Amino acid sequence: MSEGPPPTPSAFARTSSVFRREFAAYFATPLAAVFLVMFVAMAALLTFQVGGLYVRGQADLRSFFQWQPWLGLFFMPALGMRLWADERRSGSIELLMTLPLTTRDMVLGKFLAAWAFACVSLALTIPLWITISWLGTPDHGVIFAGYIASALLFATMLSVSACLSACTRNAVVAFVLGVAACFILLFTGLPVVLDFFAQWAPKAVIEAVAAMSAMVHFNALIRGVFDLRDLLYPVSVVIALLWINARLLDWRGSR
Repeated sequence: MSEGPPPTPSAFARTSSVFRREFAAYFATPLAAVFLVMFVAMAALLTFQVGGLYVRGQADLRSFFQWQPWLGLFFMPALGMRLWADERRSGSIELLMTLPLTTRDMVLGKFLAAWAFACVSLALTIPLWITISWLGTPDHGVIFAGYIASALLFATMLSVSACLSACTRNAVVAFVLGVAACFILLFTGLPVVLDFFAQWAPKAVIEAVAAMSAMVHFNALIRGVFDLRDLLYPVSVVIALLWINARLLDWRGSR
């Protein structure tokens, strides 16, 4: 009795295989250790020295979370710039397209691996939380909310960087474009930007521009205020950009 064809792997299994391969690849070279050490060192320096944690005399991590957008502005594009640019430059993307994987599987698997690595770097700063707990009695709920907000912000920045990485073969170009795009996404809600629109745009347009700023939603979350809109913003941006990422790869693959 002949056996039938092997069962087709589920979408979850296919995405998981891409995730495991990509996540393990981050630790295959010393670059992962360099990235993690630099992130933790910069986070500690900005928190204790530039942020004046000891000078303020308050047992909280407000200064730590206030610097997360600036850290993410450079570290997340650096993490996402090679996701697709190197694949296109080396020609290995053609090999990926021949595997029994959909474009969605590859895009989602690569993104989740990069985000998991970013979350590892964030988790390595937990000793700062422990230190603050030893120095005083912080509001642990607010600190936990800050870590969730930082993880969501990093996911947003990574989706931007991954999408732009799919547009070029040059990782350096992808990095520069990622930094520029993340800067715009972060700081559209700054008063200087809103004042510019206030000179000629109606109130509805000004509110729409402010709502597009990742910084506005991030600042609300790190205060411990969990508004549904602030949670839906990063999720919807990530979903939209991953969909665009997949469409870009399909379009370029068909050319």
